[in-house]
Amino acid sequence: MLDTTVPPDAPACDSSADRDDAALARAAAAGSRSAYETIYRRHAPRLYAVVWRLCGGNAARADDALQETFIAAWKALPQFRFQSALGTWLHRLAVNTALMELRRRAHSRDHELDDADGELLAAIPGASSCQATQMDLERALETLPPRARAVLVLHDMEGWKHHEIAEELQMAVGSSKAQLHRARGLLRARLGEPV
Repeated sequence: MLDTTVPPDAPACDSSADRDDAALARAAAAGSRSAYETIYRRHAPRLYAVVWRLCGGNAARADDALQETFIAAWKALPQFRFQSALGTWLHRLAVNTALMELRRRAHSRDHELDDADGELLAAIPGASSCQATQMDLERALETLPPRARAVLVLHDMEGWKHHEIAEELQMAVGSSKAQLHRARGLLRARLGEPV
């Protein structure tokens, strides 16, 4: 499993890091494994935090989604056009990979609990003295329906706009807003707050 001790909310990359990422991406696209390993070490902790939340706190699924993200990135790097920062491109790829996994799971079975569904990381990155509250929130987040959870994570945690979420999840903007409202209400209810 990925070591998540590096805070996932660390700033993505400044302009010199973006230039360094571009050089690393070119080297990796040319076949340099060491350049690709550097890209992985630099971006994996932040991407893991995103896919972990989208996967409902399930570490095994998050590990799989992160691995699939970096496999897809390795294959697609030769076509990367540098129209955005590498970190931005990887972030979008990770979100897409996690969302595809959610869709696959939704089609393959109704939301059954398996052994790994309740698994939580022992230490939540960035947790402070309110660790118990954060753990309650993460547990409640795990129980949300996948689409509502995806909208909540993308909007409230990743800062996406409703039109971006609607496009990504192939829904109307109004549906994105409704799913966010639903997710927040379910979270409040599960945390024992008045709805």
